[in-house]
Amino acid sequence: MSFDVFVCRFEHGEPATLDMRAAHEILGPHVVARDPGTNFLLVSTAEGEEAGVYMNGPTGITFNRFGGDGIMDLLAVLLRRLDAVLVVPGGPTMVRRDEDRELLPAALRDEWPVAVARTGAEIDRAIRAA
Repeated sequence: MSFDVFVCRFEHGEPATLDMRAAHEILGPHVVARDPGTNFLLVSTAEGEEAGVYMNGPTGITFNRFGGDGIMDLLAVLLRRLDAVLVVPGGPTMVRRDEDRELLPAALRDEWPVAVARTGAEIDRAIRAA
């Protein structure tokens, strides 16, 4: 897929800090190239699936040009470990638990669909259904 999706955390409707150390631990074994100047990582799964990943500071991670079951599974692990949500512009915001909807900003919660997705397969289905 050639669009961007965003890994974010929210508390009381406001952006919250992500555990970037944990993010690097999760992504590190999959990094095949990096550009420290732009905080860009190219990650690849054992199946050869790739994604461009931008570490956007303490409150966001962007995945670009991604796809495949392995990348979706990697996203699911990242969301679980960071207690984060996946924001798909023009599509659903994915939360891991139904009660996480209340953590989202009102605009995401009220104006866009919200889907519960815990696995890579569930994330993929929600994106394709949008």
